[in-house]
Amino acid sequence: MLVKRQEAFRSCAVCSRTLLLGERASRFTPGGDRWLDVCALCVDQANSHGWIREGSAMTPLVTESARRRKRFGALGALFEPKQPEPEPVVSEPVLRRLNPEEQTLVEAAELFNESPYSRTIAGIAKSLGEGRISMLPLSGTSAEIVLTIAWDISWYQYRIIPDSSQPVRLAERGYEANELPDRFKAWNASLDRQGRVMPEIPRF
Repeated sequence: MLVKRQEAFRSCAVCSRTLLLGERASRFTPGGDRWLDVCALCVDQANSHGWIREGSAMTPLVTESARRRKRFGALGALFEPKQPEPEPVVSEPVLRRLNPEEQTLVEAAELFNESPYSRTIAGIAKSLGEGRISMLPLSGTSAEIVLTIAWDISWYQYRIIPDSSQPVRLAERGYEANELPDRFKAWNASLDRQGRVMPEIPRF
């Protein structure tokens, strides 16, 4: 894994995302003397775990849903509001009209959007704004896609292999977008408001 500067990273104790330099994080303790960094996106989840936030009263904040789960066990989950299903990258009629390479890009985007890495990118985009995205199919029989997401001061590169046991993995990351080879800078996708990767393909 390529890192150009000193690798003195802090990570969120909930989602394991590496915190950006200068990014604010809250400190929580699950009990005892151990304090953990939690990013802004995961504060509610830390509260639901009953963790105690630094500087607050030493009584853990437990949300109503966490209290219900504790009281009723698995039955309590039945009464929690269901999260809406994410919309597909493209609709089924549009998908049927795409050529094989475009369909490969759509499938790769769906795999990434369903992975934990999507949450990481959504968090970074909230701090740095919309990133530039390249999806590059590699030659070969594995239908491998190199997904590059870059900002001026940070970039991440993922390898997506649909038939692999680990279809999405972080391959490299760095700090300067201009250090990327030109073939990874053909920006042909974007992020939607939820931080999901959307290939730029015809939708009519």
